Amino acid sequence: MDPAAVSLPALRVEHRKRNVFVTQLEEHRKQKDDNIKHIPVITQGSSGLLETGVNTLQSTLVLRKRVEVDELSAQLMDKRQQVHGCMRILRERRAQLQQRQAETKHRAATFQKFVEENEVKRRRALKKFQMERQQNELKEQEKAQLSTQLQDLQQRRLYLKERVNKYKIFEEFLMKTLETLPDNYLGYRAEHVAAILRRYETLSISRLDLLQQLNSLTDEMKTSQTQLEALRQQHNTYKLMANQELSERQSQLDQMSEKNKQLEMTLHMHMGQSREQAEEVGNILIAVRNLGEQCHLSHYGPLDGLDTASMMDMIKEFMVEKADLERRATRLTNSSDTTVKKSRSRATGMMKTPQ
Repeated sequence: MDPAAVSLPALRVEHRKRNVFVTQLEEHRKQKDDNIKHIPVITQGSSGLLETGVNTLQSTLVLRKRVEVDELSAQLMDKRQQVHGCMRILRERRAQLQQRQAETKHRAATFQKFVEENEVKRRRALKKFQMERQQNELKEQEKAQLSTQLQDLQQRRLYLKERVNKYKIFEEFLMKTLETLPDNYLGYRAEHVAAILRRYETLSISRLDLLQQLNSLTDEMKTSQTQLEALRQQHNTYKLMANQELSERQSQLDQMSEKNKQLEMTLHMHMGQSREQAEEVGNILIAVRNLGEQCHLSHYGPLDGLDTASMMDMIKEFMVEKADLERRATRLTNSSDTTVKKSRSRATGMMKTPQ
Protein backbone atom coordinates (compact mmCIF):
# COMPACT_ATOMS: atom_id res chain seq x y z
CA MET A 1 0.00 0.00 0.00
CA ASP A 2 1.48 3.35 -1.05
CA PRO A 3 1.81 5.76 1.80
CA ALA A 4 1.28 8.70 -0.48
CA ALA A 5 -2.08 7.28 -1.51
CA VAL A 6 -3.30 7.35 2.04
CA SER A 7 -5.54 10.33 2.46
CA LEU A 8 -5.19 12.23 5.71
CA PRO A 9 -8.24 13.78 7.24
CA ALA A 10 -8.23 17.54 6.82
CA LEU A 11 -8.53 19.70 9.86
CA ARG A 12 -10.91 22.55 9.62
CA VAL A 13 -9.85 25.67 11.39
CA GLU A 14 -12.37 28.30 12.07
CA HIS A 15 -11.21 31.86 12.37
CA ARG A 16 -13.52 33.26 14.94
CA LYS A 17 -13.77 36.88 15.60
CA ARG A 18 -12.24 38.18 18.80
CA ASN A 19 -13.96 40.44 21.19
CA VAL A 20 -12.76 43.95 20.43
CA PHE A 21 -13.55 47.13 22.37
CA VAL A 22 -15.60 49.59 20.42
CA THR A 23 -13.22 52.42 21.37
CA GLN A 24 -10.29 50.81 19.41
CA LEU A 25 -9.59 52.09 15.92
CA GLU A 26 -9.62 49.81 12.94
CA GLU A 27 -6.03 50.53 11.94
CA HIS A 28 -4.71 49.59 15.38
CA ARG A 29 -6.68 46.38 15.30
CA LYS A 30 -5.16 45.41 11.94
CA GLN A 31 -1.65 46.03 13.20
CA LYS A 32 -2.32 43.85 16.23
CA ASP A 33 -3.84 41.04 14.09
CA ASP A 34 -0.54 40.71 12.19
CA ASN A 35 1.32 39.70 15.36
CA ILE A 36 -1.35 37.28 16.65
CA LYS A 37 -1.02 33.55 16.00
CA HIS A 38 -4.35 31.83 15.55
CA ILE A 39 -4.86 28.45 17.17
CA PRO A 40 -6.67 25.92 14.92
CA VAL A 41 -10.01 24.75 16.22
CA ILE A 42 -10.92 21.10 15.68
CA THR A 43 -14.56 20.65 14.95
CA GLN A 44 -14.53 16.86 14.63
CA GLY A 45 -15.93 14.62 17.28
CA SER A 46 -14.04 12.20 19.49
CA SER A 47 -14.97 9.16 17.38
CA GLY A 48 -13.65 10.79 14.17
CA LEU A 49 -10.37 11.65 15.85
CA LEU A 50 -9.96 8.03 17.05
CA GLU A 51 -10.57 6.66 13.55
CA THR A 52 -8.08 9.09 12.05
CA GLY A 53 -5.39 8.12 14.62
CA VAL A 54 -5.93 4.42 13.95
CA ASN A 55 -5.70 4.84 10.16
CA THR A 56 -2.47 6.88 10.32
CA LEU A 57 0.44 4.71 9.21
CA GLN A 58 3.77 4.30 10.95
CA SER A 59 5.69 5.28 7.82
CA THR A 60 4.07 8.68 7.76
CA LEU A 61 5.14 9.27 11.36
CA VAL A 62 8.72 8.15 10.52
CA LEU A 63 8.84 10.53 7.58
CA ARG A 64 7.65 13.33 9.76
CA LYS A 65 10.26 12.51 12.42
CA ARG A 66 12.97 12.32 9.73
CA VAL A 67 12.02 15.69 8.42
CA GLU A 68 12.13 17.06 11.92
CA VAL A 69 15.57 15.42 12.47
CA ASP A 70 16.87 16.94 9.24
CA GLU A 71 15.64 20.34 10.30
CA LEU A 72 17.27 19.92 13.71
CA SER A 73 20.53 18.77 12.04
CA ALA A 74 20.49 21.81 9.80
CA GLN A 75 19.84 24.02 12.80
CA LEU A 76 22.65 22.26 14.68
CA MET A 77 25.08 22.84 11.78
CA ASP A 78 24.08 26.49 11.75
CA LYS A 79 24.68 26.69 15.47
CA ARG A 80 28.08 24.98 15.09
CA GLN A 81 29.08 27.40 12.36
CA GLN A 82 27.94 30.26 14.59
CA VAL A 83 29.92 28.83 17.53
CA HIS A 84 33.03 28.37 15.35
CA GLY A 85 32.64 31.94 14.14
CA CYS A 86 32.28 33.16 17.71
CA MET A 87 35.35 31.14 18.76
CA ARG A 88 37.36 32.58 15.86
CA ILE A 89 36.26 36.08 16.84
CA LEU A 90 37.17 35.34 20.48
CA ARG A 91 40.63 34.05 19.43
CA GLU A 92 41.17 37.17 17.38
CA ARG A 93 40.03 39.35 20.26
CA ARG A 94 42.27 37.38 22.67
CA ALA A 95 45.25 37.90 20.37
CA GLN A 96 44.42 41.59 20.14
CA LEU A 97 44.02 41.75 23.94
CA GLN A 98 47.37 39.99 24.49
CA GLN A 99 49.01 42.38 22.03
CA ARG A 100 47.43 45.34 23.86
CA GLN A 101 48.58 43.92 27.22
CA ALA A 102 52.11 43.54 25.89
CA GLU A 103 52.00 47.10 24.58
CA THR A 104 50.59 48.28 27.93
CA LYS A 105 53.35 46.46 29.83
CA HIS A 106 55.96 47.97 27.52
CA ARG A 107 54.45 51.43 28.04
CA ALA A 108 54.27 50.84 31.80
CA ALA A 109 57.92 49.74 31.91
CA THR A 110 58.89 52.79 29.83
CA PHE A 111 56.83 55.05 32.06
CA GLN A 112 58.32 53.43 35.20
CA LYS A 113 61.80 54.01 33.82
CA PHE A 114 60.85 57.60 33.01
CA VAL A 115 59.47 58.06 36.54
CA GLU A 116 62.64 56.58 38.10
CA GLU A 117 64.82 58.85 35.99
CA ASN A 118 62.69 61.84 36.99
CA GLU A 119 62.93 60.77 40.63
CA VAL A 120 66.73 60.55 40.38
CA LYS A 121 66.82 63.97 38.71
CA ARG A 122 64.47 65.37 41.34
CA ARG A 123 66.63 64.05 44.18
CA ARG A 124 69.76 65.34 42.52
CA ALA A 125 68.17 68.75 41.99
CA LEU A 126 66.87 68.77 45.58
CA LYS A 127 70.32 67.89 46.94
CA LYS A 128 71.86 70.57 44.76
CA PHE A 129 69.23 73.06 45.94
CA GLN A 130 69.91 72.21 49.60
CA MET A 131 73.66 72.56 49.11
CA GLU A 132 73.19 75.87 47.32
CA ARG A 133 70.85 77.06 50.05
CA GLN A 134 73.40 76.12 52.72
CA GLN A 135 76.09 77.92 50.76
CA ASN A 136 73.81 80.94 50.42
CA GLU A 137 73.16 80.90 54.17
CA LEU A 138 76.92 80.71 54.84
CA LYS A 139 77.50 83.54 52.36
CA GLU A 140 74.77 85.58 54.06
CA GLN A 141 76.41 84.97 57.45
CA GLU A 142 79.80 85.94 56.06
CA LYS A 143 78.22 88.98 54.47
CA ALA A 144 76.63 89.98 57.78
CA GLN A 145 79.96 89.47 59.59
CA LEU A 146 81.83 91.47 56.95
CA SER A 147 79.17 94.20 57.15
CA THR A 148 79.59 94.31 60.94
CA GLN A 149 83.37 94.42 60.58
CA LEU A 150 83.06 97.16 57.94
CA GLN A 151 80.84 99.20 60.25
CA ASP A 152 83.34 98.70 63.09
CA LEU A 153 86.23 99.72 60.84
CA GLN A 154 84.32 102.76 59.63
CA GLN A 155 83.58 103.76 63.22
CA ARG A 156 87.24 103.12 64.09
CA ARG A 157 88.31 105.24 61.11
CA LEU A 158 86.00 108.07 62.19
CA TYR A 159 87.30 107.79 65.74
CA LEU A 160 90.93 107.91 64.58
CA LYS A 161 90.14 110.76 62.24
CA GLU A 162 88.60 112.69 65.10
CA ARG A 163 91.66 111.98 67.26
CA VAL A 164 93.98 113.10 64.45
CA ASN A 165 92.00 116.27 64.06
CA LYS A 166 92.04 116.69 67.83
CA TYR A 167 95.81 116.23 68.18
CA LYS A 168 96.73 118.02 65.00
CA ILE A 169 97.04 121.29 66.83
CA PHE A 170 99.59 119.69 69.15
CA GLU A 171 101.52 118.40 66.18
CA GLU A 172 101.56 121.84 64.63
CA PHE A 173 102.64 123.31 67.95
CA LEU A 174 105.49 120.82 68.26
CA MET A 175 106.58 121.38 64.70
CA LYS A 176 106.68 125.12 65.25
CA THR A 177 108.58 124.54 68.48
CA LEU A 178 111.15 122.40 66.68
CA GLU A 179 111.53 125.03 64.04
CA THR A 180 112.22 127.69 66.66
CA LEU A 181 114.76 125.57 68.59
CA PRO A 182 118.39 125.68 67.63
CA ASP A 183 119.99 122.81 65.75
CA ASN A 184 122.02 121.40 68.65
CA TYR A 185 119.18 121.58 71.23
CA LEU A 186 118.07 117.99 70.84
CA GLY A 187 121.57 116.69 71.40
CA TYR A 188 121.93 118.45 74.77
CA ARG A 189 118.35 118.04 76.01
CA ALA A 190 117.65 114.44 75.05
CA GLU A 191 117.07 113.42 78.67
CA HIS A 192 114.21 115.94 79.00
CA VAL A 193 112.47 114.46 75.98
CA ALA A 194 112.90 110.92 77.37
CA ALA A 195 111.44 112.04 80.72
CA ILE A 196 108.49 113.61 78.94
CA LEU A 197 107.92 110.40 76.95
CA ARG A 198 108.13 108.27 80.09
CA ARG A 199 105.65 110.58 81.79
CA TYR A 200 103.35 110.26 78.81
CA GLU A 201 103.59 106.48 78.92
CA THR A 202 102.87 106.52 82.67
CA LEU A 203 99.89 108.76 82.18
CA SER A 204 98.61 106.58 79.32
CA ILE A 205 98.91 103.43 81.45
CA SER A 206 97.19 105.21 84.34
CA ARG A 207 94.45 106.37 81.99
CA LEU A 208 93.92 102.80 80.73
CA ASP A 209 93.81 101.50 84.31
CA LEU A 210 91.32 104.17 85.25
CA LEU A 211 89.22 103.37 82.20
CA GLN A 212 89.24 99.68 83.14
CA GLN A 213 88.31 100.53 86.71
CA LEU A 214 85.57 102.81 85.40
CA ASN A 215 84.25 100.02 83.16
CA SER A 216 84.36 97.50 86.01
CA LEU A 217 82.65 99.96 88.35
CA THR A 218 80.06 100.69 85.65
CA ASP A 219 79.41 96.96 85.26
CA GLU A 220 79.17 96.57 89.02
CA MET A 221 76.80 99.52 89.17
CA LYS A 222 74.62 98.00 86.43
CA THR A 223 74.65 94.66 88.25
CA SER A 224 73.80 96.40 91.53
CA GLN A 225 70.99 98.32 89.82
CA THR A 226 69.65 95.09 88.39
CA GLN A 227 69.82 93.44 91.81
CA LEU A 228 68.21 96.51 93.35
CA GLU A 229 65.40 96.40 90.82
CA ALA A 230 64.94 92.68 91.49
CA LEU A 231 64.90 93.37 95.24
CA ARG A 232 62.36 96.14 94.72
CA GLN A 233 60.14 93.87 92.73
CA GLN A 234 60.55 91.15 95.35
CA HIS A 235 59.82 93.69 98.08
CA ASN A 236 56.69 94.84 96.23
CA THR A 237 55.62 91.23 95.83
CA TYR A 238 56.20 90.52 99.52
CA LYS A 239 54.41 93.74 100.37
CA LEU A 240 51.39 92.77 98.30
CA MET A 241 51.40 89.29 99.85
CA ALA A 242 51.74 90.78 103.34
CA ASN A 243 48.89 93.23 102.68
CA GLN A 244 46.74 90.41 101.40
CA GLU A 245 47.56 88.26 104.41
CA LEU A 246 46.98 91.26 106.70
CA SER A 247 43.57 91.86 105.13
CA GLU A 248 42.73 88.17 105.57
CA ARG A 249 43.90 88.30 109.21
CA GLN A 250 41.89 91.48 109.74
CA SER A 251 38.77 89.84 108.33
CA GLN A 252 39.41 86.80 110.54
CA LEU A 253 39.90 89.15 113.54
CA ASP A 254 36.62 90.90 112.77
CA GLN A 255 34.85 87.56 112.51
CA MET A 256 36.38 86.39 115.78
CA SER A 257 35.46 89.68 117.48
CA GLU A 258 31.88 89.33 116.31
CA LYS A 259 31.87 85.72 117.48
CA ASN A 260 33.30 86.74 120.86
CA LYS A 261 30.61 89.37 121.24
CA GLN A 262 27.95 86.78 120.55
CA LEU A 263 29.61 84.38 122.99
CA GLU A 264 29.76 87.13 125.64
CA MET A 265 26.07 87.86 125.17
CA THR A 266 25.31 84.15 125.43
CA LEU A 267 27.52 83.90 128.54
CA HIS A 268 25.78 86.85 130.18
CA MET A 269 22.43 85.25 129.44
CA HIS A 270 23.60 81.95 130.92
CA MET A 271 25.09 83.71 133.94
CA GLY A 272 21.78 85.51 134.52
CA GLN A 273 19.92 82.25 134.27
CA SER A 274 22.47 80.55 136.55
CA ARG A 275 22.11 83.40 139.08
CA GLU A 276 18.35 83.03 139.03
CA GLN A 277 18.67 79.28 139.34
CA ALA A 278 21.12 79.69 142.24
CA GLU A 279 18.72 82.07 143.97
CA GLU A 280 15.87 79.59 143.46
CA VAL A 281 18.03 76.74 144.79
CA GLY A 282 19.03 78.87 147.80
CA ASN A 283 15.38 79.68 148.51
CA ILE A 284 14.49 76.02 148.20
CA LEU A 285 17.30 75.05 150.57
CA ILE A 286 16.15 77.71 153.07
CA ALA A 287 12.58 76.41 152.83
CA VAL A 288 13.80 72.84 153.30
CA ARG A 289 15.84 74.03 156.31
CA ASN A 290 12.80 75.69 157.83
CA LEU A 291 10.67 72.62 157.22
CA GLY A 292 13.43 70.48 158.72
CA GLU A 293 13.38 72.59 161.85
CA GLN A 294 9.60 72.24 162.08
CA CYS A 295 9.61 68.52 161.25
CA HIS A 296 12.63 67.45 163.25
CA LEU A 297 12.69 63.84 164.45
CA SER A 298 14.92 62.81 167.30
CA HIS A 299 16.23 59.60 165.82
CA TYR A 300 17.83 61.54 162.90
CA GLY A 301 20.18 63.29 165.29
CA PRO A 302 21.10 66.95 165.36
CA LEU A 303 19.73 69.12 162.56
CA ASP A 304 23.09 70.75 161.72
CA GLY A 305 24.70 67.42 160.87
CA LEU A 306 22.03 66.43 158.31
CA ASP A 307 22.49 66.92 154.60
CA THR A 308 19.71 67.95 152.24
CA ALA A 309 18.74 64.42 151.19
CA SER A 310 18.53 63.19 154.80
CA MET A 311 16.55 66.27 155.74
CA MET A 312 14.13 65.59 152.86
CA ASP A 313 13.74 62.01 154.02
CA MET A 314 13.11 63.23 157.55
CA ILE A 315 10.44 65.70 156.30
CA LYS A 316 8.86 62.95 154.25
CA GLU A 317 8.77 60.59 157.20
CA PHE A 318 7.35 63.35 159.40
CA MET A 319 4.64 64.10 156.83
CA VAL A 320 3.80 60.41 156.53
CA GLU A 321 3.51 60.08 160.34
CA LYS A 322 1.33 63.19 160.51
CA ALA A 323 -0.88 61.85 157.77
CA ASP A 324 -1.13 58.51 159.51
CA LEU A 325 -1.91 60.21 162.79
CA GLU A 326 -4.55 62.32 161.12
CA ARG A 327 -6.17 59.27 159.60
CA ARG A 328 -6.22 57.56 163.01
CA ALA A 329 -7.71 60.61 164.67
CA THR A 330 -10.36 60.84 161.99
CA ARG A 331 -11.12 57.17 162.40
CA LEU A 332 -11.41 57.50 166.22
CA THR A 333 -13.59 60.58 165.86
CA ASN A 334 -15.89 58.76 163.46
CA SER A 335 -16.11 55.72 165.74
CA SER A 336 -16.86 57.90 168.83
CA ASP A 337 -19.59 59.72 166.92
CA THR A 338 -21.10 56.42 165.93
CA THR A 339 -21.04 55.17 169.54
CA VAL A 340 -22.68 58.34 170.79
CA LYS A 341 -25.38 58.04 168.21
CA LYS A 342 -25.99 54.42 169.11
CA SER A 343 -26.19 55.24 172.84
CA ARG A 344 -28.57 58.08 172.12
CA SER A 345 -30.77 55.84 170.03
CA ARG A 346 -30.80 53.23 172.80
CA ALA A 347 -31.73 55.79 175.42
CA THR A 348 -34.49 57.07 173.26
CA GLY A 349 -35.77 53.54 172.83
CA MET A 350 -35.74 52.87 176.51
CA MET A 351 -37.66 56.03 177.19
CA LYS A 352 -40.32 55.05 174.75
CA THR A 353 -40.81 51.52 176.05
CA PRO A 354 -42.59 52.32 179.43
CA GLN A 355 -45.40 54.15 177.73
